[in-house]
Amino acid sequence: MIIEVTVPMLPESVTEATLMTWHKKVGDFVERDENLIDLETDKVVLELPAQQAGVIVEIIEQDGAVVTANQLIAKIDTAATKSEAAPAAAAAPAQASAAAPTAAGNAQAGVAMPAAAKLAAEKGVDISNVAGSGRDGRVLKEDVQNAAAAPKAAAPAAAAVPAGERIEQRVPMSRLRARVAERLLQSQAENAILTTFNEVNMKPVMDLRNKYKEKFEKEHGVKLGFMSFFVKAAVAALKKFPVVNASVDGNDIVYHGYFDIGIAVGSPRGLVVPILRDADQMSIAEIEKTIADFAVKAKDGKLALEDLTGGTFSITNGGTFGSMMSTPIINPPQSAILGMHATKERAVVENGEIVVRPMMYLALSYDHRIIDGREAVLTLVTIKEALEDPARLILDI
Repeated sequence: MIIEVTVPMLPESVTEATLMTWHKKVGDFVERDENLIDLETDKVVLELPAQQAGVIVEIIEQDGAVVTANQLIAKIDTAATKSEAAPAAAAAPAQASAAAPTAAGNAQAGVAMPAAAKLAAEKGVDISNVAGSGRDGRVLKEDVQNAAAAPKAAAPAAAAVPAGERIEQRVPMSRLRARVAERLLQSQAENAILTTFNEVNMKPVMDLRNKYKEKFEKEHGVKLGFMSFFVKAAVAALKKFPVVNASVDGNDIVYHGYFDIGIAVGSPRGLVVPILRDADQMSIAEIEKTIADFAVKAKDGKLALEDLTGGTFSITNGGTFGSMMSTPIINPPQSAILGMHATKERAVVENGEIVVRPMMYLALSYDHRIIDGREAVLTLVTIKEALEDPARLILDI
């Protein structure tokens, strides 16, 4: 019996998807629920599992094709057995042999992640010659960096690039990157964005972390980081100044009676912002475990749509990459975002004396349409005070 493989119903507000990489070719046997191909939308990557076991007899849409819900992309013969798979592959018509070069090429260049493709263009690295270390052989940014740093073999004279030639490579945006660009432009166009700054002495949090990090990891099975302290401090500030946790809907201000905190996470596909639901009800251990889980999902392309939907406030950590100061852009429809930065030892004055402390600059970007400077500044001061006296987070004061 021949069954059709169609694109599943896409998430709400998503109208089309891009086929990323077929994991099987014509003639291959597939088990039931085995992933056939990844579909990239402007929000998440979806897996398309086989509904029944059988042999793939036809692939209609190739890698890179733009498809819509319920569109036919392949056919599976459920009557064929695993022992028949090899003969089927050998006897496959011209379509299979024609698809072979494409599949071989996609095994190299077609699985390059957008960040890797961009870096390859900048470094002049031939992406088709880079072995991928990511899931299913995807070429990651680190693979390109390693290839660029490796000694180059002498190229044939015919393939040599003339001295002084200026190389360019045009790489299409991934759906996620295009969506991020759209939302950032929307944020700047629709919000009256201002940013206020402060600095925080990280020594109290660092001392607390150093004292308990080993016991914490042994007890909870996850490392004690800094983000959980910032989440707790942000929630404390949002409770005092609810308008910073609100959003604009037309001429209305929507005050949210819950605290869903978005945590910006880097991924091979670009920046994503998964949501900590009801963060005010989470313990520090629960926050750390959830963030660690998000990081793994983001790296593997496994974040679900529900992981990324909603959010009332966001936190982004540019300090991970060494940033000292930045003005983060609000993630619509939210009205504010907290930016963390690198912690550096600096000379500061305490009680009339110059001392060295690990200091971090904080930035709060906010929508001035509904948030006045007073609320924004006091929100950041509240976060600063909570971090400089972590006992406040435990005692809820």
